[in-house]
Amino acid sequence: MPTMTITVRGRVQGVGFRFALRNEAERLGARGWVRNRRDGSVEALIAGDQATLDALVAWARTGPPPAQVTGVDVAGTAETAPEAFEIRATA
Repeated sequence: MPTMTITVRGRVQGVGFRFALRNEAERLGARGWVRNRRDGSVEALIAGDQATLDALVAWARTGPPPAQVTGVDVAGTAETAPEAFEIRATA
């Protein structure tokens, strides 16, 4: 199963981004996690088929209505995703 990490920058903390990303990931059937980063970004590990990953990256480029996304970095990873989609503690 393809797995990637995304890092979303901009006004993405304090606007419900993590919860909205988890909801979108669950709706699409993805596995993984999402967390705030101390630098003000949001980081997520997502796993699913390629169409699911593409849809989540596209969603993250806009995020929920209060967010103001200025950039999304995408990278492949060998990390194993958890069975469900989790919200994790800030790193």
